[in-house]
Amino acid sequence: MSTLSIFLIFMVSLTALVLAYLTKQFQEENLIYLNNNQMKNSKTKTQTIEKEKVVAETINGRFAMLGLMAAIGAYLTTGQIIPGFV
Repeated sequence: MSTLSIFLIFMVSLTALVLAYLTKQFQEENLIYLNNNQMKNSKTKTQTIEKEKVVAETINGRFAMLGLMAAIGAYLTTGQIIPGFV
């Protein structure tokens, strides 16, 4: 195995661990936020936000940040946004 392969495997595994840790850590905070914040209608009925939606949006945002960091890293290392694409 080359040094680059080892580095890439390390970076992917490190990213996966950080993503799993942050998702677990912030899931409880999202549930606390959900319980404290409720949306109000014009008819003054209280409507709660489902906890699945809050967690899904948080995970979606994290994956978007991960993709942005991957694009920046690819550009810095190869000079191309999509390496190998002409």
